[in-house]
Amino acid sequence: MSLRTPGRDARILLGITGAALLIVVVGAFFAPARVDSDATPSIDNSGSAGAKAAYTLLGQLGYHVQRFDEPAAALDRFPAEHTTLILAAAGAYDYRTDKDHFSDFLNRGGHILAAGSTSGPLLPGASQRAASRIYTSLCDAVPQGLSPQARAGHIQLPIEMSWDASDPGTIVDQACGSDPVVVHYPVQQGEAIWWSSPYPLSNRGLQNDANLRLLLAAVGQPGSTVLFDEYIHGAREDLWDTAAGTPVVPMGWQLAIVGLLLVLSFGRRNGPRRTPVRVQRTSPLEFAHSMGDLYRKAGAVTVATSAAERRLMHFLETQGGIPRVTLQGSPEAIAAAVAERFRAAPAGLAQDLASVRGAEQTSMSPQALSPKSALALVRRIDHHIAALSASITAGQPAAAHVKDSR
Repeated sequence: MSLRTPGRDARILLGITGAALLIVVVGAFFAPARVDSDATPSIDNSGSAGAKAAYTLLGQLGYHVQRFDEPAAALDRFPAEHTTLILAAAGAYDYRTDKDHFSDFLNRGGHILAAGSTSGPLLPGASQRAASRIYTSLCDAVPQGLSPQARAGHIQLPIEMSWDASDPGTIVDQACGSDPVVVHYPVQQGEAIWWSSPYPLSNRGLQNDANLRLLLAAVGQPGSTVLFDEYIHGAREDLWDTAAGTPVVPMGWQLAIVGLLLVLSFGRRNGPRRTPVRVQRTSPLEFAHSMGDLYRKAGAVTVATSAAERRLMHFLETQGGIPRVTLQGSPEAIAAAVAERFRAAPAGLAQDLASVRGAEQTSMSPQALSPKSALALVRRIDHHIAALSASITAGQPAAAHVKDSR
């Protein structure tokens, strides 16, 4: 069995597809390095602002690290007293429906690390405030007290917001001047931790030893569970939910439409071949209707009346034996010849012949025949021919067989 040689269209399609794949492969090798512009502290981000290094390192140090991409209500299935939830830079996240679940998690003994000014409002009793001054560079924070996060040493981080430490239950761990930047406070059986910025747990920030010690002090002892909340970054457990609001869905519809067009255009020309049905155009009735439509659109009523006159003249010459010279005379002379030959002339024959010749002379004038009048005239001419033909057959006068149809 021999393989079918691809047609011209198939070769063009394969050539375009091969060229596109070649461009993608060449671009993947020679394209410039990706610009490090993603500021999301996500575990999927390997850039300087990402948290992929922290996620990987904690797993290597014996922590049970998990990706959390579900609503806050799913925290109920985790043992709160041995779990730390990391909320790093919540971004455009509507926390109003989930804030109560975060509070319940803390009440059951959980730990929440909220890093960044957008994550602070997720904590119950949050009291963020603007910093006392503008910081143009990283701040070398000064430890406050002897808490585990204070013993981490002089950490470095950018100052986004400060914390109002007027609440006696709030413990300041690190401060930049008069601005608390690392604090923690109890919430019933749990503990809430706030950092001014997620920088200490970022890929770049972990290069500072003090920042690494700060992260380890916040998550507790190895063996506990650490959840990196990716739901606040837009990640969803369902792939379709993750793609919602992105150009992926419109692109999918566009690709589906393009594929359908390819199938309809290419597959139709390469399907089974069969002889097309040929419509016969030789029907006499169809021809008559077509010619009638053409004459009607052109307004050529004299064509029909002239044809009727020629049929009558042909009949009178061939069947009636009237000389052609006589037939070229006046309508009255023709009617007289018919009366002599057939012993009687059809009623109104002379008048109808005069009307036919008059219609030919006034075809382009306002007095031209209307289609309805022309039709009646043609019918009378045909009745005259029928009556004369019947008189020849029966040997009776023509007038006895003709009715004036006017």
